[in-house]
Amino acid sequence: MSLMSTFSLSSHGKLKGLCILFMLIGQFCCFASYSQAKELIYKINEGLPKGILIGAIGADLKLDFNADPPLSFNLASKKISGQYVNLNNTTGELYTSAKEIDRESLCMENPGNQECTLSLDVLILPQQYFRLVKIKIVIKDINDNAPRFPTSEIQVFVAENAQINSRFAIEHSAVDPDVGIHGVQTYWLVNDYGVFTLDVEETENGELTPFLIVIGTLDRETKNEYVTSIIAEDGGSPQLLGTATLKIIITDVNDNCPVFTESQINVTVYGNSTTGTHVTRVHAFDSDLGSNADITYAYSERVFQTTKSLFHLDPVSGIIKLVGKIDGNTAQFHKLSILAKGPGCIPAVAQVTVNIIKVVFNPPVIIPRYIATELDGTIYLKESEAAYSPIAFFTIKDPDQKQKVECFLEEDGPFRLSPYKTFVNEYLLETTDSLDYETRTDYELTVFAKNSQGILIKSFLKVQVIDENDNAPIFKQPLVDLYIEENNAPNTFLTKLHATDIDSGERGEILYILGPDAPSVFVLDKITGVLMVSTSLDREEKEKYRFTIRALDCGSPHMESIASVVITVLDRNDNSPRFINKDFSFFVPENFPGFGEIGIISVTDADSGKNGWVALSIVNGSDIFVIDTGRGALRAKVPLDREQQSSYFIWIEAVDGGDPALSSVTMVTVLLLDVNDNPPLVLFPQSNLSYMLVLPTTLPGTSITEVYAVDKDTGMNAVIAYSIIGRRGPRPESFEINPNTGNITLQEALMKNDYGLYRLLVKVSDHGQPVPLHSTVMVNLFVNETVSNESYIESLLRKEPEIKIEERPPEKLLVPTKKRIEPFPCLPGLIVLSALCLALLLVVILMAAYICLKKQRKHRSKEKRLDIEIPLNTNNDFRANEKKLMEISNI
Repeated sequence: MSLMSTFSLSSHGKLKGLCILFMLIGQFCCFASYSQAKELIYKINEGLPKGILIGAIGADLKLDFNADPPLSFNLASKKISGQYVNLNNTTGELYTSAKEIDRESLCMENPGNQECTLSLDVLILPQQYFRLVKIKIVIKDINDNAPRFPTSEIQVFVAENAQINSRFAIEHSAVDPDVGIHGVQTYWLVNDYGVFTLDVEETENGELTPFLIVIGTLDRETKNEYVTSIIAEDGGSPQLLGTATLKIIITDVNDNCPVFTESQINVTVYGNSTTGTHVTRVHAFDSDLGSNADITYAYSERVFQTTKSLFHLDPVSGIIKLVGKIDGNTAQFHKLSILAKGPGCIPAVAQVTVNIIKVVFNPPVIIPRYIATELDGTIYLKESEAAYSPIAFFTIKDPDQKQKVECFLEEDGPFRLSPYKTFVNEYLLETTDSLDYETRTDYELTVFAKNSQGILIKSFLKVQVIDENDNAPIFKQPLVDLYIEENNAPNTFLTKLHATDIDSGERGEILYILGPDAPSVFVLDKITGVLMVSTSLDREEKEKYRFTIRALDCGSPHMESIASVVITVLDRNDNSPRFINKDFSFFVPENFPGFGEIGIISVTDADSGKNGWVALSIVNGSDIFVIDTGRGALRAKVPLDREQQSSYFIWIEAVDGGDPALSSVTMVTVLLLDVNDNPPLVLFPQSNLSYMLVLPTTLPGTSITEVYAVDKDTGMNAVIAYSIIGRRGPRPESFEINPNTGNITLQEALMKNDYGLYRLLVKVSDHGQPVPLHSTVMVNLFVNETVSNESYIESLLRKEPEIKIEERPPEKLLVPTKKRIEPFPCLPGLIVLSALCLALLLVVILMAAYICLKKQRKHRSKEKRLDIEIPLNTNNDFRANEKKLMEISNI
């Protein structure tokens, strides 16, 4: 191919492409000019299941669905929002998809916004009907989220000197993903202890912040902590709750000053006491905590310097020791004014008087040797120590062997000091009974040594009892009876369990644990003992819950006690009366006596008490029936007649005793069973005086007349049998009656001697049980050529006929009646008709053979000479034959 031809083809292709491009652009411009944009707004609740209709786009736009070609609806793009909907491409109906719409997840970036929307673009095609529709689906919030605190325990610190109406913000307020009325609406305390209340303030951004308000006097030294539960409640229906433990910690302020346990102390010190001898100890206490309870001991400015140099006062422990040497110049009496100083307090004052007794010889010396744990003169004993446990040995050394020394104990508790076996001047200090930390925590003992000169030596020691986990927690109520109405909101507060443990420290801290028999629907806060039910209870499912709760201390080993909880679910009228059957059908024989029991309408109500009491009533205004509310017995006031009405449809309403009352309705069908209480009713002949003319030429087997009767009963009670029980006439046996149809036929040919009046007494009987009912009728037949004298016949009919009753049971139903078959009287005519039919059949066969033969000849002639026509006389012969055939047929 030449270059020129190639160029021309290429140019031709480009030209063709440009034309197509211009056509497309032109169509697009037309498409754009005719397109329309429309916005539809639909509102739905979140959480709808699949297949719920959101809106009908085509119907809302009033589009013509009869358009040709038909309309088509399509989503412009399958964005995230398109996953939540299904679009019917033919009808334009928009449905929810299998992916549930959760408003809180969908609008997570702006959870507080009241409006959460899905935006869709729908294209309506084909091109000539094109329309772009903006769909805006507004997702309405439902109350599907309960308020939730960011932490399970909230601590608020309140100073014990807080004034009445002081406000403390609870920073950890609850959050609820729902909006509007479904969000957090209020807060309340489970137990306010009479000294607190809650107030709620709304911030500038619309959030609610709870404030704790002090309404009573606080004293940390009396109670240092309040534990309760704070409840956040939304405004949904039903309301949903969120719970957190609120721990109100009372902080200490310096509102207490040191106080001495003994403000006057007298002490004797012997002149031969060595340096470091323990003289005495002062003790003061401050009820405050921490630095507010720090106490320092110091001498008053009034104490002479010489005294201070002789006796040293420890500023922390308050122990006074002899630090100087007693000589002849030492004064006999020393007064020590000691101050107990606390921060911001006026010092407390104690007076210690020291009497120094000068001796010319060496006094006895007490040397202690400790068996139990000792630290700085304090002996530590466990409360579990058994009686007669050794504490310490005391050895008495007397420099002057000639002096007799006595050693004894100034008793202060279950202790004794006794000589140890056969050793001289050896004494054993031991317990005489077990110790109990919960009864007393410490003891101060004094060991005395006294010689015959009256010189008395003292040795002081302190016994500190160490607490052990020897007490189990004790429930305030070992049996807790609780009541709650069914259909309660989830996370409903039930009670706050309380147990105490008199042990100290962690041994007295208590954890609350549900027993293994507790259903999973109950939740127990292990710290606060708050018992809640996590779900809604149904009394009809279970009325009582019994389980145990353990109170476990934190000692080692753990000790526990058990409380029993009985929760009774109170009934609410949440169940309608329920009939045992959807509907009731009772079959009752007619003529059932008035106020007889037709049947029992059984109805139950799962509720209890008055909510389960059910009253029955007839709602369709029947004056015939009454119902017994107690037993549900349906009765008819009067006997019922099936022939008047065979069935009754009664609507029964059951109403319970709740407030508001609930009800249900059922239909009761009363069907009357037939009783054979109606004899057959003869409709024809209408009178015993009517008669029928029978011609003597009547052939045997001819039906003369019939007896027609009906029975208002049904079933076998209405099945009728006919029989002749009496006859009168010249030859009355000439007539018989069909027991099933009542048809009377002539059995034998009539002769001249058979003329006259025939009277047949017909019995019409039903098949009722146990006794059939019947009626009788007189059938009068007058055999004659004509009725010439009607008055004569009527006079015969008026006479009472002397008819002998033939007592015989009626023939059973469906038994065919035997009839005499008479020769057919039209036999000659039948023979002639058969001959004509055979002749006609023969003619038809001949004509068919003739036509077939002519067709074969015609076909052969066409094969030989195509231009030769069929002779006309053939056609004429055919028509003649056809005319002849029609004439034969008309014969």
